[in-house]
Amino acid sequence: MSLIEYLAKKGVIEKKRIADLEYEIKASGKREEEVLLDMGLVPENFLFEMKGKHLKMPLREMSSEKISSEILGMIPPESAKYYQMVPLAKKDNVLEVGMIYPEDLKAQEALNFLARQERFKYKVFLIAPVTFENILKQYKDLGKEVEQALEELDVEVKNRPEIKKAEFERMAEDAPITKVVHNILRHAAEGKASDIHIEPTRKDLRVRFRMDGVLHSSLLLPLRVHLAVIARVKILSNLKIDELRIPQDGRFSTELENKHIDFRVSTFPTTLGEKAVLRVLDPTEGVKNFEELGLRGRNYKLLKEVMKKPYGMVLSTGPTGSGKTTTLYTMMHTLNQEGVNIITLEDPVEYFMEGVNQSQVKPEIGYTFASGLRHILRQDPDIMMVGEIRDNETAELATHAALTGHLVLSTLHTNNVMGVIPRLIDLGVAPFLIPSGLTIALAQRLARMLCPHCKKKVVAKPNIQEMIFKEMADLDDVTISKPVEIYIPQGCRKCGHSGYSGRVGVFEVLEMTSQLADIILKEPSTSKIREEAKRQGMATMKQDGIIKAMEGTTSIEEVFRVAAEQQ
Repeated sequence: MSLIEYLAKKGVIEKKRIADLEYEIKASGKREEEVLLDMGLVPENFLFEMKGKHLKMPLREMSSEKISSEILGMIPPESAKYYQMVPLAKKDNVLEVGMIYPEDLKAQEALNFLARQERFKYKVFLIAPVTFENILKQYKDLGKEVEQALEELDVEVKNRPEIKKAEFERMAEDAPITKVVHNILRHAAEGKASDIHIEPTRKDLRVRFRMDGVLHSSLLLPLRVHLAVIARVKILSNLKIDELRIPQDGRFSTELENKHIDFRVSTFPTTLGEKAVLRVLDPTEGVKNFEELGLRGRNYKLLKEVMKKPYGMVLSTGPTGSGKTTTLYTMMHTLNQEGVNIITLEDPVEYFMEGVNQSQVKPEIGYTFASGLRHILRQDPDIMMVGEIRDNETAELATHAALTGHLVLSTLHTNNVMGVIPRLIDLGVAPFLIPSGLTIALAQRLARMLCPHCKKKVVAKPNIQEMIFKEMADLDDVTISKPVEIYIPQGCRKCGHSGYSGRVGVFEVLEMTSQLADIILKEPSTSKIREEAKRQGMATMKQDGIIKAMEGTTSIEEVFRVAAEQQ
């Protein structure tokens, strides 16, 4: 029974008007309540009292009650305005939510999503539009209050070319600044951002989040709070507050939504002032399983076989931000057993892993990857992880460690897996040592994953189908039927209308074989290594990406982007 029919049954409106009202609703596209109020047939308060009885839901009336900023923050202002729902109060971890249209399925879905994200329980109350508007104003008032509090800091930073450390600390500990920084950290962690950029422009202090590999502007703050915000970040990461001339590195941990999140901090002087970049290190996001990484089929099988061996070297290659370290951490997580001694050398330590002896190198005091490797060998290790092989000494020591009964995990910087062996030779490793030391090499990139809620299956365009058949022709274990179907992004609220959510690795894995050993000893050229990779049945990163595009994991556009990076 509709609300109009209910009102007619109760004698509030005449039954003969039902048809006219229903026509008006359909023609105007408005809701029942809006049409009734526009036509002046029922007063607002009385209408919503009757609606409450119709829905068997209590009507909450609030006129002048002030709602705390903490409670208001549990439903973002954009969601509040769009779905016409606002927080009213919080009692015993239950958020009381007022909704004008609690029967709206989309609003219900949005509230369920927010409750899962923010980890709260809720109870819904019906509210009238006047109550909704009064509470919505408080969002604006909150912005004004923060702005007013920030203006108080103007006195501190205006016309002050030199500010003493003690004054910086007092400004950075001021309530508005601590709240602003905390909210930035919380939203970054909740949104699964990998990095936070806090950077001054000529007009504003801009905050950007890197989401799924792409930077997005998230917040603009008054430029006058620049010094205080950067100082607050420095205090958290134990950096020198009054040192503005040189870059500094640090890290800190904080608890957000019952999770310990680590932040790696880097400050950098620019012509407009100091910039800070914070890498968000969520341990629960950092350690994944191999399927979540994107390792499947032959690639996964090879990696599993390698992890059963007590010695050898596994090299992961790719540019910065391609997920190399995450792959090595996943391997360590799998290998981390009570009877195994795992020691790492990292720069810096990305994630803290229980049961693993992690050490951060400090080149400024002579503690490098090379010197650290020498000491590791005296620590009776079974497995060693070296953050990066970047010089001759580290390369030779890692190779010798693999030859003397240790499993060595490390990274290199090359465009693809075919460049690993030439790179080792360039670093001074004797070619005759490589076949015995290197077990497998893998290269990877990160492609954005299609949102599972809105991706759409389509038949690929003829030129795309032709490209796919041509590219996949030399892979015997992949069967492609016609017409080729792929998936495309569409965009929905759950993915922020981008069409993508999360990232997945695309890989190529080269195995050390007797044929590859002969190539290394006779003619270790990239072309010869590529021929051997084809003989092994290795899928290139582009081919691995195409398979994932046909499965619906990513889009063909992302595959092209990733493939372009490896050229």
